[in-house]
Amino acid sequence: MPNAIEAEGLIKRYGKLTALDGLDLEVPEGTVMALLGPNGAGKTTTVRVLTTLLKPDAGSARVAGLDVVAQARELRSRIGASGQYAAVDEYLTGAENLEMVGRLYHLGTKRSKQRARELLDRFELNDAADRPVKGYSGGMRRRLDLAGALVANPPVLFLDEPTTGLDPRARLGMWDVIEELVAGGTTLLLTSQYMEEADRLADKIAVIDHGRAIALGTADQLKDQVGGERIELTVNDPADLQTAKVTLAPIAVGEMQVDTNIRKITVPITDGSASLVEALSRLSAEGVKVRDVGLRRPTLDDVFIALTGHEADMTQNSADSDSTKELTR
Repeated sequence: MPNAIEAEGLIKRYGKLTALDGLDLEVPEGTVMALLGPNGAGKTTTVRVLTTLLKPDAGSARVAGLDVVAQARELRSRIGASGQYAAVDEYLTGAENLEMVGRLYHLGTKRSKQRARELLDRFELNDAADRPVKGYSGGMRRRLDLAGALVANPPVLFLDEPTTGLDPRARLGMWDVIEELVAGGTTLLLTSQYMEEADRLADKIAVIDHGRAIALGTADQLKDQVGGERIELTVNDPADLQTAKVTLAPIAVGEMQVDTNIRKITVPITDGSASLVEALSRLSAEGVKVRDVGLRRPTLDDVFIALTGHEADMTQNSADSDSTKELTR
């Protein structure tokens, strides 16, 4: 399967700050690649380079078979992009926003109006089509922004944290729309901080930190790197913590974590419920009383901590923050 997106050795610096540090990516046609990483890791800068909004200092990239620097003008007609914040004109109506995008793509007045109505219907915005966008909710603006990225039916789509700030219902609705696009053959590069979003939407996930891809695989493969499933249990008596740790060591497939403040032990395992039954049996035999116990999969923070050595903090560095502002203008 040919690649719709290829990047090799991308480097981008903002003064002394390196936003991209030799980034490599390959996204086959008709698939979804999710870029995960803490804010400031280089995700938005990557999107800016691949959508021709920013020239790399070194390296090369091709999207839809076109060089992002040498063939930037031609490439812009073949891609769609939606930034972290809805880039819509709040003084125009929803329909007028989409019609304007259509004219910018040289679709002509008649086709622009027709396409706008098609997308307003698809994104369940018909009732608000002729209202100024300044009266739209955040979720409505996000849907309108994504609709704008689809006006020209682009074969390659870039979505930079498309569901950030949406309520759970709006997020699920956006996921449905994205899945529909991909089912129709669209190639998608998605940036996100939500593992559940990547779980559902992405064929492959690249974890980015300090401008480099430090891990690549499916959501399950990345979770397996940090121990797959875990048993989390809390004991009644703090004095039992050490006994519990020694007792559970034979079933652990990695380093156990002990939090003495809340009397909690986390045990990485491989075979789910069978390991849970064995763990409880072992603890009972040693007379260790358990207050609470459960199975869970690693979270996004677990993956970040294991792969990057720090949590996914919510504070952007200046480079990627500035990139976000440019992308949404």
